[in-house]
Amino acid sequence: MRRYLFFVNQPYAYSILRPLQAEIRRRGDEAAWFVAGCSTAPLRADERLLATLDEARAYPAVATFVPGDWVPHFLPGIKVEVFHGLARNKRGHASEAESDHYTIRGWFDLYCTHAETDTAKFSALAERHGHFRVARTGWPKLDPLFAADVPAGPRPRRGGEPPVVFYASTFSRAITSAPALESVIAGLAASGNWRFLVTLHPKMDPEVVARYRALSGPNLRFIDSDTDLLPLLAEADVMLCDTSSIMFEFMFLDRPVVTYRSRMAGPWLLDVENVDEVEAALAAALERPTALLEAARALCRELHEFSDGRASGRILDAVDEVLAAGPTPRRKPLNLWRKLKMRQRLRKALRATAQSAP
Repeated sequence: MRRYLFFVNQPYAYSILRPLQAEIRRRGDEAAWFVAGCSTAPLRADERLLATLDEARAYPAVATFVPGDWVPHFLPGIKVEVFHGLARNKRGHASEAESDHYTIRGWFDLYCTHAETDTAKFSALAERHGHFRVARTGWPKLDPLFAADVPAGPRPRRGGEPPVVFYASTFSRAITSAPALESVIAGLAASGNWRFLVTLHPKMDPEVVARYRALSGPNLRFIDSDTDLLPLLAEADVMLCDTSSIMFEFMFLDRPVVTYRSRMAGPWLLDVENVDEVEAALAAALERPTALLEAARALCRELHEFSDGRASGRILDAVDEVLAAGPTPRRKPLNLWRKLKMRQRLRKALRATAQSAP
């Protein structure tokens, strides 16, 4: 039986890694979780938690999977980057593999990419650096979306039922829409003409989170950041967003996205600059403009070319291939300074997890 480790640093990691766990179990193998930086509360009764760093280090995993940009190098097995979002950065361009989230820091042995564009970029970097490998696998988080076979296109609505808006916002003060749209969303929900599902990034200002939570009512449901959001996307007719990568996940339902001052604006979005334009844009999106949806479909193909719901299986197969291939042409860099900073970061993360324990 093969064993695998999941390194969780943010609440969104649970929904990314659970499809991998399902495939691991289907193959008769085992997975365990090591959480440092967020709460362990989302773990289920049948999921194995390694509660201490010593337990995690001693666990005989052949690979540690990471949906983030760092990992303790002393965790067991090869380190596998599966990414926390689809490969598009906050500047609105296809990911530049050595900028922002994709800096090659020497942590990972395998990068599991999603489509031809990001695979080409990481493959070129693998050839340059020589100490990691790349496999085009798809993103495990999307497996349930494709496997569930949710009908693409408009959501069936009963006569007189208000349209449902899924609102999600990123946390960075420079690009978040949450403070600016608070009164707009409150007013639209209060009107009874719209219903909202609202979620905010786990790093969002707690005061902003509290204000949105207080808006909960018949026409607004606030969703905690540690909830698996993927099943909830299908409940919405349109998404309202800013520069959060969840907009791309929603697009795979073939439903429109409205954004407020997005850094990733393009023909696939109805982007507005002023808050008083939001309702009109939402109404226009419900008409499903042909050019908008065609651009969104093309973007989805660029970001994630697989639609078979089998990314998790391809990731595990890629791990097997890396293990069978043996050492890379070059060794990883020593990274002594980065490793020191990582230990400091890990200690802080472990404290945060301990403090969040019930």
